[in-house]
Amino acid sequence: MKINITKQSGIYTLTSEQILPISPEKAWDFFTIPTNLDKITPKEMDFKITNNPPSKTYKGQIITYKIGILPLIKSNWITEITHLEDHQFFVDEQRFGPYAMWHHEHHFEEIEAGKVKMTDIVNFKMPFGIFGDLFGGALVKNKVRFIFESRFTILEKYFTS
Repeated sequence: MKINITKQSGIYTLTSEQILPISPEKAWDFFTIPTNLDKITPKEMDFKITNNPPSKTYKGQIITYKIGILPLIKSNWITEITHLEDHQFFVDEQRFGPYAMWHHEHHFEEIEAGKVKMTDIVNFKMPFGIFGDLFGGALVKNKVRFIFESRFTILEKYFTS
Protein backbone atom coordinates (compact mmCIF):
# COMPACT_ATOMS: atom_id res chain seq x y z
CA MET A 1 0.00 0.00 0.00
CA LYS A 2 1.19 3.46 -0.88
CA ILE A 3 -0.69 6.52 0.33
CA ASN A 4 0.57 10.04 -0.16
CA ILE A 5 -1.13 13.37 0.52
CA THR A 6 0.20 16.67 -0.76
CA LYS A 7 -1.19 20.19 -0.74
CA GLN A 8 -0.74 22.89 -3.34
CA SER A 9 -2.71 26.13 -3.78
CA GLY A 10 -5.24 25.04 -1.14
CA ILE A 11 -6.00 21.74 -2.87
CA TYR A 12 -5.12 18.47 -1.19
CA THR A 13 -4.22 15.50 -3.37
CA LEU A 14 -4.30 11.97 -2.02
CA THR A 15 -2.80 9.21 -4.13
CA SER A 16 -3.34 5.63 -3.04
CA GLU A 17 -2.10 2.46 -4.74
CA GLN A 18 -3.11 -1.07 -3.86
CA ILE A 19 -2.43 -4.37 -5.58
CA LEU A 20 -5.15 -6.98 -5.28
CA PRO A 21 -4.95 -10.67 -6.23
CA ILE A 22 -7.88 -10.44 -8.66
CA SER A 23 -8.34 -9.84 -12.35
CA PRO A 24 -9.07 -6.33 -13.64
CA GLU A 25 -12.50 -7.59 -14.69
CA LYS A 26 -13.33 -8.76 -11.17
CA ALA A 27 -12.05 -5.47 -9.74
CA TRP A 28 -14.11 -3.47 -12.23
CA ASP A 29 -17.22 -5.53 -11.53
CA PHE A 30 -16.83 -4.99 -7.77
CA PHE A 31 -15.96 -1.29 -7.75
CA THR A 32 -18.63 -0.27 -10.25
CA ILE A 33 -21.44 -1.58 -8.08
CA PRO A 34 -22.34 1.59 -6.12
CA THR A 35 -23.63 -0.27 -3.06
CA ASN A 36 -20.23 -1.91 -2.57
CA LEU A 37 -19.03 1.47 -1.32
CA ASP A 38 -20.83 0.62 1.92
CA LYS A 39 -18.65 -2.49 2.25
CA ILE A 40 -15.33 -0.66 1.90
CA THR A 41 -16.07 2.48 3.94
CA PRO A 42 -15.00 2.27 7.60
CA LYS A 43 -17.93 1.85 9.97
CA GLU A 44 -16.72 4.89 11.93
CA MET A 45 -17.78 7.09 9.01
CA ASP A 46 -21.45 6.14 9.52
CA PHE A 47 -21.80 6.08 5.72
CA LYS A 48 -25.09 5.30 4.01
CA ILE A 49 -26.27 5.54 0.41
CA THR A 50 -29.62 7.36 0.52
CA ASN A 51 -30.90 6.91 -3.01
CA ASN A 52 -31.35 3.64 -4.86
CA PRO A 53 -28.67 3.65 -7.58
CA PRO A 54 -28.78 1.04 -10.34
CA SER A 55 -26.49 -1.94 -9.86
CA LYS A 56 -23.83 -0.68 -12.31
CA THR A 57 -22.01 2.64 -12.49
CA TYR A 58 -22.51 4.76 -15.60
CA LYS A 59 -21.49 8.23 -16.77
CA GLY A 60 -23.90 10.84 -15.45
CA GLN A 61 -25.02 8.70 -12.51
CA ILE A 62 -25.97 10.59 -9.33
CA ILE A 63 -25.44 8.90 -5.97
CA THR A 64 -26.57 10.44 -2.69
CA TYR A 65 -25.19 9.63 0.75
CA LYS A 66 -25.20 10.59 4.38
CA ILE A 67 -21.79 10.55 6.00
CA GLY A 68 -20.54 11.26 9.51
CA ILE A 69 -18.06 14.10 9.23
CA LEU A 70 -17.58 14.60 12.98
CA PRO A 71 -18.96 12.74 15.98
CA LEU A 72 -22.74 13.31 16.00
CA ILE A 73 -22.55 15.50 12.86
CA LYS A 74 -23.75 14.05 9.55
CA SER A 75 -23.66 15.63 6.13
CA ASN A 76 -25.55 15.00 2.92
CA TRP A 77 -23.25 14.25 0.01
CA ILE A 78 -24.15 14.07 -3.67
CA THR A 79 -21.69 12.85 -6.28
CA GLU A 80 -21.88 12.40 -10.03
CA ILE A 81 -19.95 9.92 -12.17
CA THR A 82 -18.46 12.37 -14.68
CA HIS A 83 -16.07 10.15 -16.63
CA LEU A 84 -15.98 6.42 -17.29
CA GLU A 85 -13.73 4.37 -19.55
CA ASP A 86 -14.89 0.75 -19.35
CA HIS A 87 -12.52 -1.46 -17.32
CA GLN A 88 -9.94 1.35 -17.03
CA PHE A 89 -11.16 4.20 -14.84
CA PHE A 90 -14.09 6.25 -13.60
CA VAL A 91 -14.38 9.61 -11.84
CA ASP A 92 -16.82 10.76 -9.19
CA GLU A 93 -17.19 14.45 -8.41
CA GLN A 94 -19.05 16.12 -5.58
CA ARG A 95 -22.08 18.12 -6.64
CA PHE A 96 -23.14 19.00 -3.08
CA GLY A 97 -21.51 18.11 0.20
CA PRO A 98 -18.94 18.77 2.87
CA TYR A 99 -16.07 19.84 0.60
CA ALA A 100 -15.58 22.94 -1.51
CA MET A 101 -14.34 20.50 -4.15
CA TRP A 102 -14.04 16.70 -4.45
CA HIS A 103 -12.71 14.94 -7.56
CA HIS A 104 -11.95 11.19 -7.20
CA GLU A 105 -10.35 9.15 -9.96
CA HIS A 106 -10.45 5.33 -9.73
CA HIS A 107 -7.92 3.60 -12.04
CA PHE A 108 -7.50 -0.15 -12.68
CA GLU A 109 -4.44 -1.65 -14.35
CA GLU A 110 -3.51 -5.29 -14.83
CA ILE A 111 0.08 -5.76 -13.65
CA GLU A 112 0.25 -9.51 -14.24
CA ALA A 113 -2.19 -12.34 -14.72
CA GLY A 114 -4.63 -12.35 -11.82
CA LYS A 115 -3.38 -9.10 -10.25
CA VAL A 116 -4.69 -5.59 -10.56
CA LYS A 117 -3.20 -2.31 -9.39
CA MET A 118 -5.83 0.10 -8.21
CA THR A 119 -4.87 3.75 -8.06
CA ASP A 120 -7.09 6.33 -6.42
CA ILE A 121 -6.36 10.01 -6.97
CA VAL A 122 -8.48 12.32 -4.84
CA ASN A 123 -8.31 16.10 -5.14
CA PHE A 124 -10.25 17.95 -2.47
CA LYS A 125 -10.54 21.46 -1.11
CA MET A 126 -11.82 22.54 2.26
CA PRO A 127 -14.91 24.77 2.51
CA PHE A 128 -14.64 28.32 3.90
CA GLY A 129 -11.34 29.08 2.14
CA ILE A 130 -8.32 29.72 4.33
CA PHE A 131 -10.41 29.52 7.51
CA GLY A 132 -11.63 26.01 6.68
CA ASP A 133 -8.06 25.03 5.91
CA LEU A 134 -6.67 26.49 9.14
CA PHE A 135 -9.34 25.09 11.42
CA GLY A 136 -10.11 21.78 9.74
CA GLY A 137 -7.49 21.01 7.11
CA ALA A 138 -5.30 18.72 9.21
CA LEU A 139 -8.31 16.92 10.69
CA VAL A 140 -9.91 16.31 7.29
CA LYS A 141 -6.62 15.31 5.66
CA ASN A 142 -6.12 12.71 8.41
CA LYS A 143 -9.74 11.52 8.06
CA VAL A 144 -9.35 11.02 4.29
CA ARG A 145 -6.07 9.16 4.89
CA PHE A 146 -7.84 7.01 7.51
CA ILE A 147 -10.59 6.12 5.00
CA PHE A 148 -8.06 4.87 2.44
CA GLU A 149 -5.92 3.05 5.01
CA SER A 150 -9.08 1.32 6.25
CA ARG A 151 -10.10 0.46 2.68
CA PHE A 152 -6.74 -1.15 2.15
CA THR A 153 -7.30 -3.48 5.11
CA ILE A 154 -10.95 -4.17 4.24
CA LEU A 155 -10.09 -5.00 0.60
CA GLU A 156 -7.17 -7.22 1.58
CA LYS A 157 -9.48 -9.27 3.83
CA TYR A 158 -12.32 -9.30 1.30
CA PHE A 159 -10.26 -10.49 -1.66
CA THR A 160 -7.84 -12.84 0.10
CA SER A 161 -10.30 -14.76 2.27
